[in-house]
Amino acid sequence: MIRFDYQRPDATNEAIAAGRAEHAAYLAGGTNLVDLMKENVARPLQVIDINRLPLKAIEPREGRGLRLGALASNADTAYHPEVQARYPLLASAILAGASPQLRNAATNGGNLNQRTRCYYFYDVDTPCNKRSPGEGCGAIGGVNRIHAILGTSDQCIATHPSDMCIALAALEAEVQVSGPDGERTIPFADYHRLPGDEPWRDNTLRLGELVTAIDLPAEGFASNYTYLKLRDRLSYAFALVSVAVGLKMEDGEIAEARVALGGVAHKPWRVPEAERLLRGERPGEEAFRTVAEALLKGAQGQGENDFKIGLARRAIVRALAQAAAGTPQSQTDKRIA
Repeated sequence: MIRFDYQRPDATNEAIAAGRAEHAAYLAGGTNLVDLMKENVARPLQVIDINRLPLKAIEPREGRGLRLGALASNADTAYHPEVQARYPLLASAILAGASPQLRNAATNGGNLNQRTRCYYFYDVDTPCNKRSPGEGCGAIGGVNRIHAILGTSDQCIATHPSDMCIALAALEAEVQVSGPDGERTIPFADYHRLPGDEPWRDNTLRLGELVTAIDLPAEGFASNYTYLKLRDRLSYAFALVSVAVGLKMEDGEIAEARVALGGVAHKPWRVPEAERLLRGERPGEEAFRTVAEALLKGAQGQGENDFKIGLARRAIVRALAQAAAGTPQSQTDKRIA
């Protein structure tokens, strides 16, 4: 491991000032950063431990939704009574991820900013444009079973690993950040990036900016929702395909629909035009298949991951059926209903 300076500021402005330095990294739960440093993938010269900052609260916003502190743990968030009552889709997605030990340590802000689990990104002896720009993408034409089928570029086909972020995308959360230029709000759809020509940029944070909170909207789809995660093992595995669905039902018809996909792209994948196809429709397999095709328009496999296209199509239909029936996928009894 390389040598680095360690700082533990007591105030947010002190952390931001330190974060402006070149090759600086914020440390929260450490469940991703420490692994990356051990593998020599991340090589920060300054590590800024932000755990003393007052960013752990989970509290309602007057007349609106709920604010999740960036340093609140994933476990505290998933089991918070307001989250479970008003945003069970988010609770379910968090509980589908990692292990209890990791959820106890991982933070909400860290979950947003975790890096891809692409094999080539983690192996410093293989080419990876995300890790070392200009080296090429070893996954294109290589071992790519877990890789993206949507939104890829000729520079990168990595996927975003988070479960929590898929639910946040469906809920249309907002990310609060503070930085050298002050505070700003980033709509969740604009927070993460597709790889394009700069695959090393995972998100739209600016130099020195720090996530301080995640704001949930008033509408949480508490009655008709599901988080369906398909993976190689029943626990402690990243999604091959996941689907977060929130529906608002009125008189047996779908008044509003949100569908976000995980495991298929460099960021949580949503197509609002596809979701609008469900408005005014009665739940049914034909309508759900139409939406699945619209969501997966342009999907392209890389050989080993071709199966994801059919798997995603079936998962979308199944998840929509679960949400419409009010029978969400259980994260303890993982058999698909």
